[in-house]
Amino acid sequence: MSNMQKRCNAYVLAKHFHTEPMQQHFSQQHRACTYRNAIHLDDANGDIFLFDYGVVVFWGCDHDSEKRILDQLTPFLREPLKEKISDLFTYEIDADTATRIRSDHITINEGSTMVKLAISHGIAQSLKLSELEVYAERTIENTAYIPRNMAESGSTRLGRKEIARMRGKLFLVESDILLHHALLDTPEFFWEYPEVEEHYRRMASYLDTTPRVDVLNKKLQIIHDMFAMLADEQKHKHSSLLEWIIIWLIAIEIFFFLTHDLMKLF
Repeated sequence: MSNMQKRCNAYVLAKHFHTEPMQQHFSQQHRACTYRNAIHLDDANGDIFLFDYGVVVFWGCDHDSEKRILDQLTPFLREPLKEKISDLFTYEIDADTATRIRSDHITINEGSTMVKLAISHGIAQSLKLSELEVYAERTIENTAYIPRNMAESGSTRLGRKEIARMRGKLFLVESDILLHHALLDTPEFFWEYPEVEEHYRRMASYLDTTPRVDVLNKKLQIIHDMFAMLADEQKHKHSSLLEWIIIWLIAIEIFFFLTHDLMKLF
C-alpha cells in the first residue's frame, strides 16, 4: 500500500446496535455527531461511522484502533452475528479526480466527513445486503427437502407440529428480511444532503446493490412460496384429521345403532 493509500474497512456485527447507550458511551471518548441512521466518531486515527443496523465503517484507522473500537462495541450488539461479515477497501484523496471506485480502491476528491459518510452509506447497505443474502440462502438450503418431498411423494412427510414449527421459522425469516428491506432504498440522509448523493450512487453502482436486491427479492419469493405450501399442507392435514374424526364418529354411531337393534331382536 502506498503512502497515499489508507484503509477503509467495514463490518456488519449484529442485527442492530443499542444506539442510545452506544452513543452515550462513545460521546465520552470521541467527538460524536449524529445523523439519520448513523453516528460519526472523530477518532485520532481516522473517521468511524456507526450505522444503527449493526454496521461499522472505518476510514484511515489502523488495525489496533479498529480492534479497540470493535471490542468496545460488543456490549451494544443486539442479536450479534455468529461470524461478522466484512468488506475491505483502500482509498486516497486526489483533488483533481472525481469519485471513482476500481478494484476495491476508492478515489475521492476531498476528505470531508460528508463525502465519507455518503460512501459509507453505500458500503453499509451492501454489507447488510450480504447478511440478508446469506440468511435467505441458508434458509432455502435448509428447507430444500420440503419441495423435493412434495415432488416425490405428494406430501411434505412432516407431522403437524413439525409443519407448524417450520412455518414459524419461515415466517420469522421472511418478516426479518422484510423488516430490513427498507434499508436497501436510498437513505433518508440524502434528503438533507443531496449534494453528496452522487458519491453514494457511485459506490452503490460499484457494489451492484440494485441487481443484488432483485435477486434477494426472488429468494424471498421462494421462501414465501414454501411458507404458503406448508400452510396448505397444514390445512390439508387438519382437514384430513377432521374427516377421519367424522368418519369414526359416524362408524361409532352406526355400531351403537346396530347393537341397539340387535339387542331388540334377542
